[in-house]
Amino acid sequence: MRIRFAICGMVLTAALLPAFATEPSDEALPEFPGALPQEALPSEAFPSPEAVLPSGEKQNSRVDALFVQLKRERNEKAAERIASRIWEEWSRSGSASIDLMMGWSKNAMDTKKFDVALDFLDQVVTMRPDYAEGWNRRATVHFMMNNYAKSMSDIVHTLEIEPRHFGALSGIGQIMKTTGRNELALEAWQRVLEVYPMMRSAQNEVATLSEELAGEGI
Repeated sequence: MRIRFAICGMVLTAALLPAFATEPSDEALPEFPGALPQEALPSEAFPSPEAVLPSGEKQNSRVDALFVQLKRERNEKAAERIASRIWEEWSRSGSASIDLMMGWSKNAMDTKKFDVALDFLDQVVTMRPDYAEGWNRRATVHFMMNNYAKSMSDIVHTLEIEPRHFGALSGIGQIMKTTGRNELALEAWQRVLEVYPMMRSAQNEVATLSEELAGEGI
C-alpha cells in the first residue's frame, strides 16, 4: 500500500521519457498489428492550430502559436527554446493543489520512491482528468518501473488531451524500441518530427531505426 506523505516540491523539466536499459518486463503490452494504436497516434495529419480537440475545446492559443513556430523553426537551439516554452504552458494546471502534488511526485521520482510518486499522481489524474501532464508524468513513472503496458495506457490518455505531445509520442518510441517493436518505434519517432522537426534525439532515432530495418530487409 503506497504511503501518503509530503515532500518538497520541484518543477518538471524533463522533455522526454527517460531511456531504459534493462530487460523488458513480462507484463503484456496490447497488440498493435501493423500500426500504432489509432487512439494513441491518429493516422490523419496532426491538428492545425485551429483544430478542435476530442473534448470539443480549442487548445490554449499560446500553445497553438508556439507549435506553429516550432514546426517552422529550423535552428535547433531556437527550437529547443520554443519547446521549453510549450512545456512551461503544459505544466500549468491552474490548481495550487495539483501543482503541489506534481512537485511532490517529481521529488519522489528523483529519489526513486516510485510508489509514492504514483500515489500522488493517482490523485492528480482523479482530480484533473483533463490535465495532460498528470497522465504524462504517471506514464513516465510506469516506464521507469518497466510497467510498459500501464505506461502506454497513460500515454494514450495524454494524447487524447494533447495529440501533439512530443514527450508522450517519444515515450511510445522508447517503449516500442525497448520491447523490440522497431517498426512501431520508427513510426512513433516520425510522428514526433511532424510536430517538432528539429528534435535531435528523434532525428537520431529515425536515422538509426531506418538503417536497422533496411538491413533486416536485405
